[in-house]
Parts: sequence; C-alpha cells; structure tokens
Amino acid sequence: MDKLMATAAQALADVTDGRSFAVGGFGLSGVPEALIGALYESGASGLTVVSNNCGVDGRGLGVLLAAGRIARVTGSYIGENKEFARQYLGGELEVELTPQGTLAERLRAGGAGIPAFYTPAGVGTQVAEGGLPWRYAPDGSVAVASPPKEVRAFGGVEHILEHAIVTDYALVRAARGDRDGNLVFRRAARNFNPLAAMAGRITVAEVEELIEPGVLDPDEIHLPGVFVQRVVTLTPEQAADKGIEKRTVRER
Repeated sequence: MDKLMATAAQALADVTDGRSFAVGGFGLSGVPEALIGALYESGASGLTVVSNNCGVDGRGLGVLLAAGRIARVTGSYIGENKEFARQYLGGELEVELTPQGTLAERLRAGGAGIPAFYTPAGVGTQVAEGGLPWRYAPDGSVAVASPPKEVRAFGGVEHILEHAIVTDYALVRAARGDRDGNLVFRRAARNFNPLAAMAGRITVAEVEELIEPGVLDPDEIHLPGVFVQRVVTLTPEQAADKGIEKRTVRER
C-alpha cells in the first residue's frame, strides 16, 4: 500500500475540532514541524495533545499553544515555554504531568494493545495519592485535580496502576522512510517518535528523505510501517530547518 501523501495539509485534511494527538520530539529535536504547521493552518481547535513537552515559544507545539488551539496536555516537562505556564496557571489549559518514563510506557502500551500496567514511579507522591492540579480556576484555586491511583504490592514493593494512551492521530518526524511507512530515525531525534507513532490510530510521518520500498534493510528499520498510515516528504528547506532550543557559545 502506497501511503505517500502529496502535502502535509492533505495528510491532515480529515482532522476536526476536539481530536487527540500524540506528538514526537524532545525539546526541539525530532519535532514534526511541517505537520504541526499544517495542523495550525487547518484551524482545528480544542485539541488534546500528548507529548514530552509542548515546544517553546514560537516553535513546535508552542505555535498551536499560542493560538489557543490546545485544550489539554499530557506531558512530563513544561519549563521552556512561558506561554504554556501562563495558560496553565491562568486556568486556560488543563495539564496532566506524568513521569517521563511512565509517559513513554503509556504510549508504547497503547500501541501494543496493553490497557494498563503497574510501575513504582510516583509511589508515595501526589502522582499516586492524587491532588495534582490539572486545571486552575481564574482565582488561582484548583478547579480539577488528579484522582488517586490504584496501588498494589509486587515482591514487597508498591506499584501504581497507569493506563495506556491511545490517540486519534500521531504526528512524528523521521530521517528516512519509504512509501510503506517504514521509518528510520537519526540519533537523538528518535526520542519519543516511535512511541508516539505506536499510540496513534492514524499516524502521519514527515520524512526528510523518501526511500523506495525494499531499499531499507529490515534490521535498520526503527518503526515498521504497520504503525504508520500516511507519509509526507519534506522539502530540502523543511528538512534543514531544525531549531536549537538553547544556543550556547563560549570562547575557546
């Protein structure tokens, strides 16, 4: 099956308001910028996003955030986005913070058909006990708080129950991919991309280089095409446009 789409806009043409998205990337590494841009241009709003972080001001998911298109975020880090913090503390955005490893496994479990799992991460904290502020009221009080989670001991060690994540769509970026959707990621840009791709019912991948089917060695494929429904090829300019979260220069 040829999964190649002509444009990012065509790949997301069926997106409507209120949809959920798992989005790959870590900081600005491996972020599907072209697909995020197409999602912004679609005008869809009220979105639920699952991603390690929500980009930075003006890049990545920060573009959708600044436009008020995101209603809820599940992630593990928000420290580099001032607009994110403003919306969260102002009661405009619902945020579920979860340990980073737990987030990774929740995405993987969703793709593997595992409904839930137990983990020791978060035992003895508000992650387990509940009460984390998911949404603030305009007056600064907590409008919605996290519920307590089931705790069970295995081998004398307490674990908490975490539920898998499955989203309507997943947006990911790969270094190489073929028309069948088989993907190869480059170094650190691999990060959350394979896991996000597994969790989406419809996964759209933007690839920097399109490879014909059969060229990729099966042993070098990081994500098999069974998890990918649509593929978009980036232009050379789009492929080269890779943001740097913090640029540090020092004298040698």
